[in-house]
Amino acid sequence: MKEIIAYEMSFKGEIPYSGEMSCIPFQKKYWAEYMPIYNECFYEMRKALEIEPINFYSDYSQMKDKADNTYLYLQDGIIAGAVSCYGNELDDLIVNKQFQKHGLGQKLLLWGMNRIKEHGYDEIILHAAEWNQTAVKLYLKNGFIIKNTEKIR
Repeated sequence: MKEIIAYEMSFKGEIPYSGEMSCIPFQKKYWAEYMPIYNECFYEMRKALEIEPINFYSDYSQMKDKADNTYLYLQDGIIAGAVSCYGNELDDLIVNKQFQKHGLGQKLLLWGMNRIKEHGYDEIILHAAEWNQTAVKLYLKNGFIIKNTEKIR
C-alpha cells in the first residue's frame, strides 16, 4: 500500500482577485457532466496512490450533501471548472481537461478564496496531497503556507 502524505495549507491576507469570472451554484442537472470531469481530474492521483475506488463518484447520492457548497464555472455552456467552499475551507478545485493550461485553476482558486473572505473568514484552509505537486505549487504561489503535514497511511 502506497504512503499518502497530505498538507494542510493556510492563507491569511488580502486576495488579489479582480472579479473577472463568475461561478454559479451547482445544480443536479449538471451531475452527469460533472461526475466524469471530477473523476478524470483525480484519476491519476488516486491510481498512483492506490486510493479505491479510483473513480470516486458513481452516484448522485455521493454529491447531494456537497452540492450546496459547490460552484461551477461554465464556458460556452460546458463545465470548465468547479470549486467547493465549506465555511473557511476550499475543496475539490477541478478544471476540465480540455480547459487546462490556461490559468483557469488559479482563477477558480482566487474566486473561491474571495467567496470565503466575503463570508467573514480571516483564514482560508485547504488540503492537498503531496503527490499533487501541480496543485501544491499553485497554492504556494498564491500565498498559502503549509501549516501541517500529515501521513494519511
